[in-house]
Amino acid sequence: MESRLTPPTAIGALIARCEELIADLDLGNVRAWRAAHPGRVVIGYLPIYAPRELVHAAGGLPVGIVGAGEELEIVRGDACFQSYICHLPRSVIELGLSGKLDSLDGMIFPSTCDVIRNLSGIWSLSFPKKWVRYLDLPQNFDASMGGVFYRGILEGMLRELCELSGVDPKHADLRGAIRAFNANRRALRELYALRAAEPWRAPTSEVYVLVRAGLLLPVEEHTTMVERYLGLAKAREARPLDNARVALRGAFCEQPPIELVKTLERAGCYVVDDDFLPMLRWPERDVDESGDPLDALVAAWLDTPLEAPSRYTRCNAEKGQVLIDTVRSTRAEGVIFAAPSFCDPALLDRPMLLGALDRAKIVHTSFKYAENTGQMQPIREQAGTFADSIKLWGEA
Repeated sequence: MESRLTPPTAIGALIARCEELIADLDLGNVRAWRAAHPGRVVIGYLPIYAPRELVHAAGGLPVGIVGAGEELEIVRGDACFQSYICHLPRSVIELGLSGKLDSLDGMIFPSTCDVIRNLSGIWSLSFPKKWVRYLDLPQNFDASMGGVFYRGILEGMLRELCELSGVDPKHADLRGAIRAFNANRRALRELYALRAAEPWRAPTSEVYVLVRAGLLLPVEEHTTMVERYLGLAKAREARPLDNARVALRGAFCEQPPIELVKTLERAGCYVVDDDFLPMLRWPERDVDESGDPLDALVAAWLDTPLEAPSRYTRCNAEKGQVLIDTVRSTRAEGVIFAAPSFCDPALLDRPMLLGALDRAKIVHTSFKYAENTGQMQPIREQAGTFADSIKLWGEA
């Protein structure tokens, strides 16, 4: 039946499935996976990076948690945190205390910022019987120091995850997990390349929900979904519009509402690059599948040339150069900085990135959002003015 669908209808059905997954705060598909795999574990993780391969190797399902958007009223979460921080931690703790994350056996809280560190503590107090790990990612990239430190962390995490799932650590299929996630990242790189080359065939409003569905699905299933979308998108009959090509930065942790992405497109923007959900796309090249798998994961974190507000930039690299290179490689005509309100890493990074863009004569504009924001009209007007300025005068 599905094979008879025309590409637009098939794409619509696929994207609708992704939106359904994202909107289900009770994680129905995760519960179904758990019921179909008795004895296996489900481990949640927060942005921006977690070694999902460890969970997979221990026979578990890694599940990305990015808050509830505007679908859940925050009551108990507000009692746990002060008001002058981002919305994400209050949203996550509300999900937990309301029972919507009961299908999770544990949580990984990476060292993204002080807020996530504090969230890990609140979570431990709220759910003392659940497995919790604060992931202290190294900011020293010397293999003899940061590498040794990180390997010790990964060894401890794998051992604990195997104890949870009852898998012998010696039999944990870590190399198989690396292969599975490498395949997924290759598919996502192809998706991003198609979007950069022909954004009218793969609009960001579709790419975003397709990528975000990967937080909730087994990695092999998500890879198949992305590959199917790629085939349909390439066959899609679509004409390019005279839109401004922009790169989006600042949304690396707390995710924007899907409506915000659609608003940018309605304002005349082709988003040809973004920093949404980096945990699904890092590292930016394949992890070595031939040697010691733990050493390969360590090397992938130390050596990948990624740039992020919560990752130290080496002294010999100019802050913002990665962004400039990305703008040029994707032929973006400008940069939109969309950061969550009170996001210290993104907002402290912004002045340095703006300076780098100014020196490179790349135009930019900025605004802030929250995952539950409802005020899209001002954003549409600002983005529309920015796009018009680029198309009319070549600058904002």
